[in-house]
Amino acid sequence: MPIDPYILMLLGTVGLAALLPARGTGADVASGASTAAIAFLFFLYGARLSTREAIDGLRHWRLHTVVLVCTFVAFPLLGLAARSLEPVFLTDPLYQGLLFLTLVPSTVQSSIAFTSMARGNVPAAICAGSFSSLAGIVVTPLLAASLLGGSGGFSADSIVEIVFQLLVPFMAGQVLRRWIGTFIARHKKFLGYVDRGSILLVVYAAFSEGMVHGIWHQVSALRLAGLLVVEAVLLAVMLTVTWYGAKALGFNREDRITIQFAGSKKSLASGLPMAGVLFGAQASLAVLPLMLFHQMQLMVCAMIAKRRSRDPEVVRERTPAAASRIVAGTATRSG
Repeated sequence: MPIDPYILMLLGTVGLAALLPARGTGADVASGASTAAIAFLFFLYGARLSTREAIDGLRHWRLHTVVLVCTFVAFPLLGLAARSLEPVFLTDPLYQGLLFLTLVPSTVQSSIAFTSMARGNVPAAICAGSFSSLAGIVVTPLLAASLLGGSGGFSADSIVEIVFQLLVPFMAGQVLRRWIGTFIARHKKFLGYVDRGSILLVVYAAFSEGMVHGIWHQVSALRLAGLLVVEAVLLAVMLTVTWYGAKALGFNREDRITIQFAGSKKSLASGLPMAGVLFGAQASLAVLPLMLFHQMQLMVCAMIAKRRSRDPEVVRERTPAAASRIVAGTATRSG
């Protein structure tokens, strides 16, 4: 049951924003720095994504199509269905955050890690996560504008802001990758810290603004408990749909593992910056469901990956001679 250390850092940042929220000139500085950090994040995303790898991954188009449908169709439909839980389980702001959670792209790093642990199709997981992140830059804001509308705290002008703050830096990273790709790869570890630090800055700015506007008075412990129950059901449904749906479509075990992990998870790294752009002062409540879901999916998927790593097929691959002896002994006893 892993506790992501980064979640602890995020919670610490939330606590700092609650105790020392940025106000006045400090808020303006934090907002400007957050905007620059988001643009830089997506510039790095663009510089890291290999165009050649993305094109090669298209060969497995059926798998990627299933993952994209799970991420941007099945998840949002479940999010829309969750409106019936209002106001018993969820307040309207928490529901808006839950619906936004269902719109963000899939994860990359954790999907690859869990797929590898479970002995799934790792190259497909890399491509599936990359395609989902790339599609999310365009699809997530469009879905948010369509499904959330004015209730999300943003207007059609936010789409223009998304283009200049997310898509343009991403494309610039792709264009410049030819010259800076080697540098990015060589300093991958350091730039990973820059990624995480940038997201912490975005969270601090968002939660500071939320504290100043008194948004957190709208959330009670009972409402948070209700949100956790709803998210647990959401995750369970998607894990079931991705696993058995992939089986019904004729995918083998390795591909089913990739589809389950890539199609049932949501990216905190992509969702937090997007929420900061789309929701403004409401961003702190909008990202709360995503932060909770992120930790939940890590804990549950880690257990599933460990269980998949003990599947009979994997055991036979690891110790073929031992497996043969076991089978032979069983056959002798049966005779």
